[in-house]
Amino acid sequence: MIASKLDALGVDIIEAGSAITSAGERQAIKKVANAGLNAEICSYCRIRKEDIDLAIDCDVDSIHLVAPVSDLHITQKLKKTRDDVLELAAGMTEYAKQHGLIVELSGEDASRAELGFVKAVYQKGIEAGADRLCFCDTVGVLVPDRSYDIFKELGELPRPVSVHCHDDFGLATSNTIAALRAGAREAHVTINGIGERAGNTALEEVAMSLEALFGLKTKINSKALYTTSRLVSRMTGIPVAPNKAIVGGNAFTHEAGIHVHGLLANTSTYEPITPERVGRERKIVLGKHAGKSSVELALREFGLEADAKQVDEIVTRIKELGDKGKRVTDADLQIIAETVLGIYQESKVKLEELTVVAGNTVTPTASIKLKVNGNEIVEAGVGVGPVDAAISALRKAVSGVADVQLEEYHVDAITGGTDALVEVWVKLSRGGESITARGARADIIMASVEAVLEGINRLMKNNHKEDHKET
Repeated sequence: MIASKLDALGVDIIEAGSAITSAGERQAIKKVANAGLNAEICSYCRIRKEDIDLAIDCDVDSIHLVAPVSDLHITQKLKKTRDDVLELAAGMTEYAKQHGLIVELSGEDASRAELGFVKAVYQKGIEAGADRLCFCDTVGVLVPDRSYDIFKELGELPRPVSVHCHDDFGLATSNTIAALRAGAREAHVTINGIGERAGNTALEEVAMSLEALFGLKTKINSKALYTTSRLVSRMTGIPVAPNKAIVGGNAFTHEAGIHVHGLLANTSTYEPITPERVGRERKIVLGKHAGKSSVELALREFGLEADAKQVDEIVTRIKELGDKGKRVTDADLQIIAETVLGIYQESKVKLEELTVVAGNTVTPTASIKLKVNGNEIVEAGVGVGPVDAAISALRKAVSGVADVQLEEYHVDAITGGTDALVEVWVKLSRGGESITARGARADIIMASVEAVLEGINRLMKNNHKEDHKET
């Protein structure tokens, strides 16, 4: 799935794994290699014949042939000499070429090696038929100025040179951009910057820096960056930091009142690129930094009108919650606003009873009793899990009076301890209207039902207001 997504994204080469690793790794590489993708499929190989033979068996197009080039790696890891490395790099390059492989010869730990020896290894590789060369900043010790100088010199070689950086000091993207500016023809990158230790250079950062900051058009379909990021995060189980550039949850989220005020005038005041360019949406959240502009905007979205004094009171109450470390949801804002504006409405849908049965050998089933506009309704539902079953029963129970779609669902925060508080966020839609709602309980099932109920009641209230206006 990831390989197909990368191919659709426009990636030129996919290093699908290292064939020597395991039988499972080889099976995966072979599946990717035979998936009919446009991208060149590559396997990582050491300068050893058995690595290359296994890569050949996986039907890959190319190998990333890695030769240690720093004295530290040569003496301490390989237990060999520089002459040994020169001989192995040339011999394994020639062997791979004889078997029809594209070869990218890579100097491992090149940033801590003598550049003259790195070039000597590359020259041996070129003579043996290497198609591309790679300079690896294996432990992330390059700085942009040095990166530029190195690749300016390597650009004189008669083969394309690629840059491979690690982010140990947070400089991977800067070093990669510097290398590309100096003449590097290829960049090794990963989605979300995942990789050993602090990770590798992030594809999304390099692609958007080249396009937005240097005006260079890449083949990357930038609108697919966010969905690709989410897929990789989900499949690898590695979450993306909220403040991660381009794809982080907060990358296009605004809270500060002065920022929102500027956005309302012109989005470029506080956004270097539009969120739509990378498949995102702009979010305005409320908290301790909220200002009148953001509150007035949110109230307009709810169809509520408030005078200046009422807006001041709403802002004050939001800041009080924000000072306690609380994120103010749409539901919180509407409750605050309705209180300040003197709007009180009874819930149209109330939970009376909920029973959920689930287990390893039992299909998750839920039965629910609701009061809808004073009438008692009992329904049941099944799902892939207990939460899904409960929400299914709830939606069936209200289907006659409030047909809603659950668009998003996630657990946003879980406190520690055996009595952990689970906070569930949902996004519901009805017709052309969509809202977010929240439920907070120690029980994830009840928190989920509470969130959906909150959203249903608010949607029904809003529809009632619209009907009243039309009348």
